[in-house]
Amino acid sequence: MANPFHNRALSIQGPATDIAPITPDDDTDLTEVAITLYAESGGTICFDTVRGERRSVVVTDFSFLPVGARRVCATGTTATGLHALVLK
Repeated sequence: MANPFHNRALSIQGPATDIAPITPDDDTDLTEVAITLYAESGGTICFDTVRGERRSVVVTDFSFLPVGARRVCATGTTATGLHALVLK
């Protein structure tokens, strides 16, 4: 199968090159900075932006939140089925 990403520069505008499940944690950053957060079930996502600001956003089921995030906090996060879309 041909790889459409071969010879293509990674772009913050996407598409992401991988998606990884997130376990919210108050003390640990994500392995890779997310370019987008995805929630299977709606609720609040509490996260730290790449600028270091703490934010809380309410999302609906199957939501994409296009924000650079370095951490998703356990405290304050009620949305579930969270994933990080990343560039690798």
